[in-house]
Amino acid sequence: MLSAAKKEFIEFMMSADVLRFGDFITKSGRNTPYFVNTGNYKTGLQSAKLGEFYAAFIKETIGDRFDAMFGPAYKGIPLVTTTAGALARLYQIDKPYFFNRKEAKDHGEGGNTVGYTPKDGDRIIIIEDVITAGTAIRETMPVLKGCADVTVTDMFISVNRCEVGKTPGKTAVMEVAEEFGIQVHALITVQDIYAYLKEQGTYGQVLGAMEAYMEQYCVFA
Repeated sequence: MLSAAKKEFIEFMMSADVLRFGDFITKSGRNTPYFVNTGNYKTGLQSAKLGEFYAAFIKETIGDRFDAMFGPAYKGIPLVTTTAGALARLYQIDKPYFFNRKEAKDHGEGGNTVGYTPKDGDRIIIIEDVITAGTAIRETMPVLKGCADVTVTDMFISVNRCEVGKTPGKTAVMEVAEEFGIQVHALITVQDIYAYLKEQGTYGQVLGAMEAYMEQYCVFA
């Protein structure tokens, strides 16, 4: 069932040209008929609204049961920043956040993270855009474990593409859960996008391409 909140988020992404339809290649090298590029959010209002969507979802899912938020460079940086602001502003959940540099800084205070410095025992949540093949999370975990003896409990993403990862029959999200013990929560899934387009009645060609793509690459629990 496509909820009002999911429908609103899909329309928000489309209005910002973040959710696009056509012919694209994902980071994992797959040709896809739809693409999510959070780098296309470019106004203050879009950023604020995006943070509100994430904050509401986090509040509803885990409340304040975490110590800090991490945003992987680069797209996770504005995501974690706006989400932290919205959580504090709307729900009085004022939690620290931090993000990584792609290259370690060799002057000043040094290090490869910016913002909060994690401590042993911290429960960290990750704020990201999408998971396609799980490549980014495998790059992120060594960064977090290199900071302190932290536990990464949950990860919040815009879209679960429900695509098979490295193991046949398992999505990248399933693999992340098994490999790292992380619960991945998506504001919407590829099934939600498909249901929305079908409801509109004007996306016949895209629906056909999505059906073929999902049949080839997607796994639904």
